[in-house]
Amino acid sequence: MRFENYSIAPEIKRNLEELGFKRPTDIQFKSIPPILKGEDVLAIAQTGTGKTAAFVIPILHLLHKKKKSTRTDGIKCVVMVPTRELALQITKVFEEIGKHTRVQTFCVFGGVEQDPQIARLNQGIDILVTTPGRMFDLVSQGFIHLDKVELLVLDEADHMLKLGFLKDIRDLIKFLPRQRQTLFFSATINEEIKKLAYSLVRGKAIRIQLSPKDPVAKNIRHAVAFIEMDDKRFFLERLINEQAEKKILVFVRTQVRAERVSKAMERVGIAAQTIHGGKEQKDRLAVLEQFRQGALKVLIATDVSARGIDIPEVDFVVNYDLPDIAENYVHRVGRTGRGKQKGDALSFCSTEEKAMLEEIEAYLGKSISVLEIDKTEYNETLRFTEDVSDKWKDVLQEIEEAEKFRKKKK
Repeated sequence: MRFENYSIAPEIKRNLEELGFKRPTDIQFKSIPPILKGEDVLAIAQTGTGKTAAFVIPILHLLHKKKKSTRTDGIKCVVMVPTRELALQITKVFEEIGKHTRVQTFCVFGGVEQDPQIARLNQGIDILVTTPGRMFDLVSQGFIHLDKVELLVLDEADHMLKLGFLKDIRDLIKFLPRQRQTLFFSATINEEIKKLAYSLVRGKAIRIQLSPKDPVAKNIRHAVAFIEMDDKRFFLERLINEQAEKKILVFVRTQVRAERVSKAMERVGIAAQTIHGGKEQKDRLAVLEQFRQGALKVLIATDVSARGIDIPEVDFVVNYDLPDIAENYVHRVGRTGRGKQKGDALSFCSTEEKAMLEEIEAYLGKSISVLEIDKTEYNETLRFTEDVSDKWKDVLQEIEEAEKFRKKKK
């Protein structure tokens, strides 16, 4: 079935066509009809399956057809997400698919001045996309009113629980009308998530679960290479140089590691930037935009900062450090190969990380292909960097000798 055959507003159909959306993905095909009928939905789907559009399309249609003009009489839909970057990304999807409709969408998050946000809220909006902290600040100050909300969306619910937002979710419910439609989206399901979901959705909620045997999308080629911890920077340098035109997203375990790897790349003439929780929000957004636009080819990220972010055309994901949590492997490699595009992912595994690799493979239910590196090739990669270092040593030595000669002449 094509989008043109759906019973949705012609403005939305036109926008979908302009964006290149022709046929729905599995999660969209299964979610859109029940949402249009006003059903509660509990959807479990892996990253990169198109789940954002699965709720954006029907919500825009439902709100658009009820409005006679662009004027609003209160917030009708709240979309709560765990991170600022994801909030901005979802807002962009609402704006792109909702172009020419009567629906007004706005994004509220912390880390920036609240006055411009308050000014926009006062003008009136239909859809609020938000993170918990700033939203509750503005609710307590009387700038956000939730008594007319008809739709609640919780996206990346599993990630919200991990970040400790359970109380925020329960507090939000207290402000909302009992009669509402609830859409609950999560990449994974466990007892805690089930308990939360069933406390929010109605008993007759539609449950949709896309759980392929291999949780990594089939259009992602992923492999592991056994590289010792101290040698990883040399192999990253080589990979980046060999894939010079490609957009590469590098995952590390901590903020400190991110900065160290960035500096190591800088020393060998590779332009790389970092994104992590220790950076100012405006700096994170600026770096993300550079990477999206292709002005920056190498982005080094931590798990929390990059979860759920849809960055177009990421060609290569590198797990410089293996993730502590096996499930995060799927989220990381899922940053490439989005939709129908193909992507590649390579993990560097040191001796001390082999236990983590075993956990990841147990989670996947299969072994990850090994990229074999023979001793000669391994040593050549290290020697290349040593040769470069030696050249720099020679240059420095020449400078020192010239300086000594100059002082003697004086």
